[in-house]
Amino acid sequence: MEKNMILCGVGGQGILSISYVICNAALANGWNFKQAEVHGMAQRGGAVQSHLRIADKPIASDLIPEGRADLILSVEPLEVFRYIGFLKPDGIIITSTVPYVSIDNYPDAEFMQANLQRLPHKILIDAKEIAQSIGSPKVQNIVILGAAAHSLGFVPENFDTALEELFGRKGEDILRMNKQAVRKGYELGLAGGTPG
Repeated sequence: MEKNMILCGVGGQGILSISYVICNAALANGWNFKQAEVHGMAQRGGAVQSHLRIADKPIASDLIPEGRADLILSVEPLEVFRYIGFLKPDGIIITSTVPYVSIDNYPDAEFMQANLQRLPHKILIDAKEIAQSIGSPKVQNIVILGAAAHSLGFVPENFDTALEELFGRKGEDILRMNKQAVRKGYELGLAGGTPG
């Protein structure tokens, strides 16, 4: 088993949290992981990306060559197009459909949605709506994490310990929302994305 993924979004969307949970779940399964340095966090709203590789055998490099990523996990839809060259022809894109508009020339919403729909292998999720229904827009990243779980060989319970480490000290309500976000994302990932 080997999965190579690009994690992307913008500063403040919790890309580091996604990475932390996946890496710890991989370790708990006895797998290896390598992660390239996360780039772009100097400014809130700036582009953030990281290469992350997990495998049940040793991993030689932390960088993923172009055309070799199994997944792109994105909390911001425009970032998908920045890194799409890394994706394998049969690779999967899992992304929120809700823009985080942090630049003046952000593409028109209809244009963006039309281009997302053209992508061949995708799971598109309105992570903001799902997160708000759970109780906080801050769990959008964890919804996307949950949607990717099956593709990575995990079930939601594999993430519970890392979520407890990350959010347990913030109170029971915060931890409950994050666990619920993983499970709702997982359901949507298995169903192929947000209905409609």
